[in-house]
Amino acid sequence: MKLNKYIDHTYLKAEGTKEHIDKLIEEAKESEFKTICINPAWIEYAKEQLKGSKVEICTVVGFPLGANSTESKIFEARDAIDKGAEEVDMVINIGKLKEGDVDYVTAEIKAVKNACQNKVLKVIIETALLNETEITLASNAVIEGGGDFVKTSTGFSTRGATVEDVKLIKSVVGDYCKIKASGGIRNHDDMMAMINAGADRIGASAGKVLLK
Repeated sequence: MKLNKYIDHTYLKAEGTKEHIDKLIEEAKESEFKTICINPAWIEYAKEQLKGSKVEICTVVGFPLGANSTESKIFEARDAIDKGAEEVDMVINIGKLKEGDVDYVTAEIKAVKNACQNKVLKVIIETALLNETEITLASNAVIEGGGDFVKTSTGFSTRGATVEDVKLIKSVVGDYCKIKASGGIRNHDDMMAMINAGADRIGASAGKVLLK
């Protein structure tokens, strides 16, 4: 099990400077993480710095609230891919899901996946704000919409991923799509608990610590 390939090494804070991104990139190269997950404004810079490396770029869309129009999410996804992103993590419209408008959520996922073409789309459902029924509905919407991953959290809400969240999502999606656990995963034991519960990818800012 190559644990480094499970990790999206993440820096999404608003106050991020070139210094923060350089540090993230160097750590990712050194540990050969699967991706770095960064805000869209840094994609072109990171692409240049990662030349000759196997580390890919993941970015975020409709982040962190998900309350953007579908059209703006489509534009963000296309723009990110044009600039060099290999993976897109998009936040669903959480309010629409909680109203029971699963058709809206599914259609939006489908539209953004279409904009991503052959790139990976991870769909953030923000489990901290959902009950079990809503997590189930959201996970099914990801499958129906063609998303590649259900992602638990933005890391900017009331809490991050829990083992219970991951187990519930896994019970819904099975092998139809993958799972990314993110938010609050701070050490090796946390990571292994998530992987054992069914996570295929881990989003964390403490990437290097997770390998110890």
